[in-house]
Amino acid sequence: MSRRSLLRGIGGAGAAAALAGCGVPAAFVDERDRAGRDLSARDRTLDFANWPLYIDTDDDDTSKRPTLNAFRERTGISVRYTEEINDNDEFFGKIGPSLMNHQETGRDLIVVSDWMAARFVRLGWVQEMDRAAQPHVTKHLNPQLLVPAFDAGRLHSVPWQSGITGIAYNRRKLGRELRSTKELWADDLRGKVTLLSGLDESMSLLLQGNGVDVTRWTRDDFHALCEQIEGLVRKKHIRRFTGNDYIKDLSTGDVLACQAYSGDVIQLQADNPDIEFVVPEEGGELWAESLMIPNRARHKTNAEKLIDYYYEPEVAAELAAWVNYVCPVPAAQDVLADSGDEELAALAEDPLIFPDADMRSRLAIARDIRADERQEFAKRWNAIVGL
Repeated sequence: MSRRSLLRGIGGAGAAAALAGCGVPAAFVDERDRAGRDLSARDRTLDFANWPLYIDTDDDDTSKRPTLNAFRERTGISVRYTEEINDNDEFFGKIGPSLMNHQETGRDLIVVSDWMAARFVRLGWVQEMDRAAQPHVTKHLNPQLLVPAFDAGRLHSVPWQSGITGIAYNRRKLGRELRSTKELWADDLRGKVTLLSGLDESMSLLLQGNGVDVTRWTRDDFHALCEQIEGLVRKKHIRRFTGNDYIKDLSTGDVLACQAYSGDVIQLQADNPDIEFVVPEEGGELWAESLMIPNRARHKTNAEKLIDYYYEPEVAAELAAWVNYVCPVPAAQDVLADSGDEELAALAEDPLIFPDADMRSRLAIARDIRADERQEFAKRWNAIVGL
């Protein structure tokens, strides 16, 4: 199972998530009240919370993480690494009470999805990073990921890994190519299509299929899309809405085409070369999951050093070779290509890890759902998908 497939979009958000979604002013933390006492100089540690299956592990001992071990050997900084994030909302609910009460969370570094990162930034719950101490981030961050709508200038976030939401399909069983989101609605695909159930995960690709600029979509665009999907549900064109279930459906042939994540498809292709992934002609969504330093973190400087370490092309290449998502460090491509290893060189040529110019031209980062929109939109979308 891939890491990205664990996401659930709008789920059991709990009181803390509901508070953030409504933008309650009392939860906001002013910039002047975000820093904690930084113990980095005397305490050579940091606490890093991440998702499962989202870092390189040793082939013989999965408890060992080569890139983290190399960081410790080079810097003397030990990383307490925990795979505790299984759902954005659940994790938000876990650390939200501490952050809204101006308390430290026990974590120096976290990784959350774009739409959740927007929530943290909007609430003032993460600290601005010192880019002067991160020369590799400054030099190597993919320009296409440099200016997300939720974090102007990327001051509070740095992509850990990136990915693409597009279309996966079984070329042999379908008997033809798919190149457009609109082609999902063809008569011969009735009952053989699945869409992602999460609002944040599903919406952008579908809007792009309708010709909408997802960097500036509107309420009218959203409701027009909902009417379209409601009609397709009534006609039983859409088999169902899924989380990571689409992987199984596509593998067994129960569905012929679906919304999918690029990293998942790389894994599927290893077992079934008939599975193909396409960024539609109308465009696909480029997303990232970002490293962020929560307020009151005790080891901010150490965390900034670790972030910059992962932006060294050699380190980024090692991580990319293991996780198989879109690498946010384009310079890592040359490292893999020049490695002298046939398998690693093949990864350097994979457009799902290093998108080529044509694919990049069709990718866009969607604007976030604003706090004043989320309740309305989630209510309508969840009614459609049955959440």
